[in-house]
Amino acid sequence: MNRIENAFKNKKAFIGFLTAGDPNYDASYENIMALIKAGADLVEIGIPFSDPIAEGTVIQGADVRALKAGMTTDKAFELAEKIRSQTDIPLVFMTYVNPVYKYGYDKFFAKCAEIGVDGLICPDLPFEEKSEADGFAKAHGIALISMIAPTSEQRIKSIAESAEGFLYIVSSMGVTGMRSEIKTDLASIMATVRKYAKVPSAIGFGISNPEQAKKMSELADGVIVGSAIVRLVEKYGENAPDEIYKFAKSLKDGIGN
Repeated sequence: MNRIENAFKNKKAFIGFLTAGDPNYDASYENIMALIKAGADLVEIGIPFSDPIAEGTVIQGADVRALKAGMTTDKAFELAEKIRSQTDIPLVFMTYVNPVYKYGYDKFFAKCAEIGVDGLICPDLPFEEKSEADGFAKAHGIALISMIAPTSEQRIKSIAESAEGFLYIVSSMGVTGMRSEIKTDLASIMATVRKYAKVPSAIGFGISNPEQAKKMSELADGVIVGSAIVRLVEKYGENAPDEIYKFAKSLKDGIGN
């Protein structure tokens, strides 16, 4: 059983996201470790990009802070390797196609395999164009994780059948960010996903409190929280680890396992 499969074994997975290098390299390491200590079952590490089109203002701000502090793709690998030395939970990069393409697909996925990163999420890599990177990912045993959005209705079967690692179910239209309500008919989407997918599914985008996390965990195999955690970095800067730990633990407890 690989690490991603293990994250979902006999439980609902809590997945947390933080941007590498926000507000700086050392602080982001401490923030991610706080997330892990609070019980995260999988961590998404954002490699900052100058034009993160799927992100709302909170994660856009994190990318700007990280880039200004000198974060690069190579430093993100260094950070992930340091985190891997401290934990066996799955680590997944989340970034955009441009940084991966510029780095070189084969070189990028080879480095992921070398340091123990388990997967990659690219919000701007459409399912129909996934093949340009998929062969390199498979060659190095890295899961290229697909996303299903509310607009994917006619494509859910195709996306779900070929999914690797886990499926990222986008809860709402628009960009990432905290929402007071999630009104998408996720039950219908999840029914179709379960019919065709051979991997677990996790719901993300907009989840900002334990009550929402609990509700989403009843529909899916896992829950992804990003902006609400990143907002704590924005607010507390280098003093964020304690706040991240408390908030992440409340989310994990809210899911109830």
